[in-house]
Amino acid sequence: MDGETERTAVTIVGVAGRMGQILCDAVLGEDRMALVGATEQDGHPWVGRDLGPCLGKPDMGVTVDCDPLDAFARSQAIIDFTAPAATVAHAELAAQARAVHVIGTTGFSAGDCARIAAAAAHTPIIRAGNMSLGVNLLSLITRQVAAALDEDFDIEVVEAHHRHKRDAPSGTALMLGEAAAAGRGRSLPELEVRTRDGITGPRRRGTIGFSAIRGGDVVGEHDVIFAADGERIVIRHLATDRRIFSRGAIRAALWGQGRDSGEYDMADVLGLGQTRKDLP
Repeated sequence: MDGETERTAVTIVGVAGRMGQILCDAVLGEDRMALVGATEQDGHPWVGRDLGPCLGKPDMGVTVDCDPLDAFARSQAIIDFTAPAATVAHAELAAQARAVHVIGTTGFSAGDCARIAAAAAHTPIIRAGNMSLGVNLLSLITRQVAAALDEDFDIEVVEAHHRHKRDAPSGTALMLGEAAAAGRGRSLPELEVRTRDGITGPRRRGTIGFSAIRGGDVVGEHDVIFAADGERIVIRHLATDRRIFSRGAIRAALWGQGRDSGEYDMADVLGLGQTRKDLP
């Protein structure tokens, strides 16, 4: 096989968005990948045009399409940072194509997750609230700290994002909350407090609180606070460049090639999955 055919064929969905354009640049800069498809919503001005000039580059022979079916059929990996309804539909199409589906979308409902799980019976799906190495390490540390401390330590997850973010708490914040709950041997829905307003009364022991800040162009900031009388432990991750997410997505798409069907996350991709399983 020549070098071109050995490349992993990739389609980027939502190419006109901020992450879509960053993902395109990342794939184009990756020698082990070939960008074979690009999609946008029906009616978008990029639809029907060559992707190259849309990105300020020469023609590249990839036409932006509003129907992903043909592009998915030619792809070995789909990279998807769009919106929940679109991602669920893409998961079902990726399953038909037996293409690895890398999902960076957040804000899913329980029903959305069930449909994604059904699609994962037919193809590898790698879904993460955050694809950076640092955040996934933070998640493991959060679980370990929560396991080491008793409920005298209140847990709060504080996150900040740009003004355009649509979901709150962020997918990363929920991932961190799930890690904290797992460290205490519980599930997040048992413990979470997502909103506080008015006369709320004293904090209930053992709960995990969330606060969301939205403003400006903040890429992503997450703090996990363990607060007890007389002391606090604060674990923080700051993202200053969205390219950290594209690097993780590229790594996930390559890692997924040849994997069995099923649901995976970035801990699996980064080789941290067993470490996570070994924690309390």
